[in-house]
Amino acid sequence: MQSLWNDRDAARHEGELELRVYTSRLLGRDPALVLHGGGNTSVKIRERNLFGEEEEILYVKGSGWDLATIEAPGFTPVRMPTLLKLAALEQLSDTDMVRELRAATVRADAPAPSVEAILHAILPYRYVDHTHADAIVTVTNTPGGEQRIREIYGDRVVILPFCMPGFDLARLCAERYPPAAGPNTIGMVLLNHGIFSFADDARSSYERMIELVSMAEEYLARNGAWTLPTPSGEPGAEDPLAIATLRRDISHAALGPVVLHQSADPLARDFARHPEIERIARQGPATPDHSIRTKRLPMLGRDVAAYARDYRAYFETHEPNSRQRKTMLDPAPRVVLDPELGMLTCGRSISDARIAEDIYGHTVEVILRAEALDEYQALPPRDIFELEYWDLEQAKLRRGGSPPPFAGETVLVTGAASGIGKTCVESFRRRGANAAGLDIDAAIEAAGNDAGRLGIACDVTDEAAVAAAIARIVRTYGGIDMVVLNAGVFPATRPIGELDAAEWRRVMGVNLDANLALLRALHPYLRLAPRGARMVVIGSKNVAAPGPGAAAYSASKAALTQLARVAALEWARERIRVNMLHPDAVFDTGLWTEEVISSRAASYGMSIEQYKTKNLLGVEVTSHQVAELAAELCGPLFACTTGAQIPVDGGNDRVI
Repeated sequence: MQSLWNDRDAARHEGELELRVYTSRLLGRDPALVLHGGGNTSVKIRERNLFGEEEEILYVKGSGWDLATIEAPGFTPVRMPTLLKLAALEQLSDTDMVRELRAATVRADAPAPSVEAILHAILPYRYVDHTHADAIVTVTNTPGGEQRIREIYGDRVVILPFCMPGFDLARLCAERYPPAAGPNTIGMVLLNHGIFSFADDARSSYERMIELVSMAEEYLARNGAWTLPTPSGEPGAEDPLAIATLRRDISHAALGPVVLHQSADPLARDFARHPEIERIARQGPATPDHSIRTKRLPMLGRDVAAYARDYRAYFETHEPNSRQRKTMLDPAPRVVLDPELGMLTCGRSISDARIAEDIYGHTVEVILRAEALDEYQALPPRDIFELEYWDLEQAKLRRGGSPPPFAGETVLVTGAASGIGKTCVESFRRRGANAAGLDIDAAIEAAGNDAGRLGIACDVTDEAAVAAAIARIVRTYGGIDMVVLNAGVFPATRPIGELDAAEWRRVMGVNLDANLALLRALHPYLRLAPRGARMVVIGSKNVAAPGPGAAAYSASKAALTQLARVAALEWARERIRVNMLHPDAVFDTGLWTEEVISSRAASYGMSIEQYKTKNLLGVEVTSHQVAELAAELCGPLFACTTGAQIPVDGGNDRVI
């Protein structure tokens, strides 16, 4: 492990707190040290308060901040005298600790301080760094882990047994650290948990962490346990329907839709086929902190009901008297290891699923290295359960509030690069859905992709490309719950007498035939949607009131509407709702080029402005209004509606 300290970069950070930010980010950049909000850092600073009095303040990482991106406001200032008084107490409940830490916080708008604030306060150094370094938990998760740590470090570290974070760990440190520390001590190892380093300047504390972790890595290398196996290269099963089926079953166990994400990591795929998978995977996570994201046990195979029964039975055995915790028990897995599908992870959002993927990916490496060193041996299950269902962590989850209406669900939108399709993606995302957009425009691949947004360049008239796109969406999110069929073409105005067959076939191919193929391809996935699937078909005012010169467009949209009505009839028993929107004159879309607008206005003998507002209300209809209604049609307000046709046209006397 290499130090990332750079004198020139460090010089740009003035003051102790800014240097604390700098070295914290250096730690956060290395996933072998810190993963997704794990670890914490602090600095003790003497500063004057509003009354001119000098105080010693502990700036400690605040709740909700990640070391990789933390900024100065992410460190919570807490009064040192109060922390030291708390450390001297014989006992302190979690509730009282949280209240006292908040009361001792100097700045009212600061985030909640880390539960390790008391521990940071009692360590007699200005800077304190704490990580869950992979190399450390690898060594300590073996039968002789403590002795190996002594062999690696001698008197350079103090060793503490695993203890629940917060006050209990601080008390243990207060009791054991002073008599065990010596002149060579630069760190502290918490068995099955992680490592601390400390010093009176930022650089030394950071580089001591790098030095200590490097020593553990070198120990593993000397003992033939650092280099990971070369992946076999054997591909996983290409079975998106199996993934969607599994996602439905997990969602039922979780009492709500979840994202199920298939990992592309070849090492994790091989791990799922490991001959000793039952023994090594059911030991537990590398550190109990990880169980909050991945749960104590992964699911082996695809029998969700059996996993839930085993999990509940195990919980009853180890926590028979905890009624409150039983109400919190979620028997749905967070990690699935299947010999054919490889590793899959799930969560209420794709971000949660990918965090679980990252964490368990590191767990795989820890297990394989521990097995190469000796044998993987995690903490006893009771300790892991204790942290997984820790009141403070459960309270943190509850503070997140109610999930958005489409949390855990995925919408597929065609024609998503512009206009109504693009705006539909935004409307569904605001409601918490993952959104997969298809468009023939390759720019969609790069436009705004994030954890919950997937853009795929795809010609919807190419059935093979559509099938590949659907498979990619399912591998990413686990299934498809909602669909907006929006892709279409609007040709230039042309009287029937001048309409050639090629133009007719082109319009029908995109507006009708491609949607029929999509319905066929999507149906097996829609019937697996945990809450029942919803589809919105973007038709046109021209279905009820066609205009001159738009024969191909009007006929294709009318046929698409009839196709959607039949789908509503056929699929209702499978809890698939199909509704139609008929917009008119939505000019902020890709269909409406200046040429088309001018020709349509001319065919009505109107100016462009008159043409844009030629409805009863005299308003211009926007893609945002159409998209918002499309999203609402997929929500609970329209749970009893299918087969509906709703105009979004400002009012049209020919339609009314």
